[in-house]
Amino acid sequence: MRNIRAAAVQFEHAAGDKQANLAKIAHFTQQAADQGAEIIAFPECCITGYWFLRKLPPLELITLAEPVFDGPSSQQLSSLAKEHNITIGAGLVEITEDGTFYNTYVVAMPDGKFVRHRKLHCFISEHLSSGDQYTVFDTPQDCKVGILTCYDNNIIENARMTALAGAEILLAPHQTGGCDSPSPHAMGLVDKALWDNREKDPAAIEAEFKGPKGREWLTRWLPARAHDNGLFLIFSNGVGVDDNEIRTGNAMIIDCYGRIIAETCKAADDMVIADLDASLRPNCTGVRWMKARRPQLYGPLAVSTGSEQDTRKIRFEGRQI
Repeated sequence: MRNIRAAAVQFEHAAGDKQANLAKIAHFTQQAADQGAEIIAFPECCITGYWFLRKLPPLELITLAEPVFDGPSSQQLSSLAKEHNITIGAGLVEITEDGTFYNTYVVAMPDGKFVRHRKLHCFISEHLSSGDQYTVFDTPQDCKVGILTCYDNNIIENARMTALAGAEILLAPHQTGGCDSPSPHAMGLVDKALWDNREKDPAAIEAEFKGPKGREWLTRWLPARAHDNGLFLIFSNGVGVDDNEIRTGNAMIIDCYGRIIAETCKAADDMVIADLDASLRPNCTGVRWMKARRPQLYGPLAVSTGSEQDTRKIRFEGRQI
């Protein structure tokens, strides 16, 4: 890995309006390229919209979803990547030739190559399937990148497996913060009135975004994924109205020591940019700790305990879908 300038974006998507969302992607890609960024990460399902997906029947999903990589959204990302000489990641609903739907994150590179990650722990809709592969790939920027989408990052084994596959940078696209969580100490709903009044009273909504419904919750665990695995982590997220919830944004870039090196708590579309210092990785804590692993002890990690449940059941248990 060499030094790389990276960008993380938060924006409020328009549910179902792919062209409006792609226009925002084009806008931020231009801004990032003008500032020398070589990799830019956009949020989970930011092209199609996210939280409203849970209500859509298959016939409506069919009209929204696209093939990857031949679909129009993938091709627009590819055109932007080539035009601005930048690697771009953004999320959408994929449909395969056999009619299977996935929550997919597409990465388009300036050399014309594509990579996709199908979310491993997809719960948004009973009609969307979960992926079954980790995603780690080489980029034209001479670095190895991994992808974990939203809930994928919650499972610590996923971050470790991605690191063991050689990832140096982790793209972590989300739609989170402000969630109606079944846990009393994880997030919670943000009052929409605070968002609606954000221009008159930005301090009130930004205090919510910085508190336990947003940044405070994220920083309990997200930097550990970077620190413990020696990864640079690019966290992109939705912000603002997402159906009946308010996303908290909190776009940030975390170095391989788990230090936040760029972030925003603005109640608005925004982007943060940071330089990833490759010289930190060889001797950082996580890389050294992984060298001390004793794999012969870890067999039970791959054995079912009998308590495992479907992610959708866990996420929505006791909550309205």
